Amino acid sequence: MNRQDFTPHPRDHQFAQTILDSISAHVAILDAEGYILETNRAWKRFAEQNRIQVRPDMTNVNYLEVCERTGEYAFVAAGIRDVIAGAKGEFVMDYPCHSDTEKRWFYMRATRAGDTGPLRVVVSHENITAIKLAQEKIHRSEQELLQEKLRLEEANTALKVLLARREEDRRDLEANVLDSIRQLVTPVIQQIRVNALPERTEKLVATLEFRLEQVTKPFLQRVEAVESILTPQEIEIAALIREGLTSKDIANRLNISITTVNFHRRNLREKLALRNTGSNLRTYLIKLER
Repeated sequence: MNRQDFTPHPRDHQFAQTILDSISAHVAILDAEGYILETNRAWKRFAEQNRIQVRPDMTNVNYLEVCERTGEYAFVAAGIRDVIAGAKGEFVMDYPCHSDTEKRWFYMRATRAGDTGPLRVVVSHENITAIKLAQEKIHRSEQELLQEKLRLEEANTALKVLLARREEDRRDLEANVLDSIRQLVTPVIQQIRVNALPERTEKLVATLEFRLEQVTKPFLQRVEAVESILTPQEIEIAALIREGLTSKDIANRLNISITTVNFHRRNLREKLALRNTGSNLRTYLIKLER
């Protein structure tokens, strides 16, 4: 074994030791063969607290051989050898070092100490437990947020399905109400009007018609609802009216008489509750919501 002696001036050694002892990281100075020449107070304290099976300062112990004997950390010895050989500028790693009472993590860094004099390698182990615990907390929070996001997305999807179903059910109900009024109520009113009615009865029938219009009018704000009460030809004529075609244009397009077109126009106004309102039929059809 041909190790280089580490014999600085006593005063220089005392000053260097004071600096080393002021560092919170666990620090060891290695020679070119991996032997520990000096350690600081933090290193010694850690060794004492964790009952390392050698002297707490571990001086004259070959650090590389200790790492290689563990098997698990043989790659650390290989990394430090690369630093000694100049193949790497530094070797770094973070690793767990849990005790029976707490979880701990350290950040290790091995680097050459200057370019003059005998080759020395500084190995430091900094306690990064607070950082690791913070990272774990952030990771847990991210996972919780992700799970909450997925839960909300699922709930949102379910809500959209329920709302779509509710909208569909509402439209079915509206269509059924309109269809029932058109098939069951309107014919009865028309039959009543066949004969001359007493003035009071006429007023009651007119009131009934007006109130039926008020009931059905909110249902007639969408094309789907409108189409549910129109005949196929009325739907076709309504579409052409909406496009801006005149009665003559529609008659020519469908090859029917203008009289027939006007008949359907009256029916449209009747079914859309526009009778005697002064509302423009085309304007109403354009404003229908889909």
